[in-house]
Amino acid sequence: MTDTRDVAGDAPVVAFDEVTKSFGEVRAVAGLSLALHPGETVALLGPNGAGKSSTLDLLLGLRRPDAGTVRLFGGTPERAITAGRVGAMLQSGGLMEDVTVRELVTFAARLHPRPYPVDDTLAVAGLGTIAEQKVNKLSGGQEQRVRFALATVGDCDLIVLDEPTTGMDVTARHAFWATMREQAASGPTVLFATHYLEEADAITDRVLNKGRLLADGTAAEVKARAGARRISFDLEAAAVPGLAERLRPLPGLTEVTVSGHSVRLASQDANATVHALYGLGDLYPRNLEVTGHGLEQAFIALTTAEEATTA
Repeated sequence: MTDTRDVAGDAPVVAFDEVTKSFGEVRAVAGLSLALHPGETVALLGPNGAGKSSTLDLLLGLRRPDAGTVRLFGGTPERAITAGRVGAMLQSGGLMEDVTVRELVTFAARLHPRPYPVDDTLAVAGLGTIAEQKVNKLSGGQEQRVRFALATVGDCDLIVLDEPTTGMDVTARHAFWATMREQAASGPTVLFATHYLEEADAITDRVLNKGRLLADGTAAEVKARAGARRISFDLEAAAVPGLAERLRPLPGLTEVTVSGHSVRLASQDANATVHALYGLGDLYPRNLEVTGHGLEQAFIALTTAEEATTA
């Protein structure tokens, strides 16, 4: 088989240009344009129904867009996949039954134009101790690791993972992402879809919501775009008369929550808010903390704002 890895070398790894896909009345992907470049690790985030799996199906050529174009390495998805440049781990589709894990991974390696040694693939995926077990006897988390092994059995330039840690417990999820970071460090572009937003917090470059690109940047940039920071503190008095009403005029404040001794604020200008808070004189905040949005809170803020503007 001819290796086409040098064809269109200057092209993005993945390019969506105004891609649209609908299923009846539901528009799963709505005019999506994005480009992924070599070596990036990119997350598609969002709840179920946000268009993540539909986007990956279009990328892999499993579905055709209603409008727009999808290109991999400057060519069609089919060309890139046939050349062995793409490894994919999908939610849909079962695994072959009545074969061992080793037999299944060996079969996949023989189909790949640039396979890794089977024992190496099994070790990287954490399957060495269960290599001789039948696939239909595996737990859900073990099946996910087999799917990962099938996606990374050969030397690929793009690895695509759709909800890869579904069915894994917390320990297995941490181990999976440690392995995935090692894979990414070796050079391939990695694109994964997840609704576990905390998994993407350290590496997110893209945020997809309802089939459109809602935010584009690192996790820190996405969180900064969401705006308000959180201010929390405790008061000695369980109830300060009219406290919420006294706090609302503080500069930058967007939200006030008082619950017993605890006060929680959201502010667009945390420095100004805290300065004015201490200027009130008769309040003595204790254990004051100022924190930014986590990625999950940022995502909720951005999607809420998006829905308000499109309603």
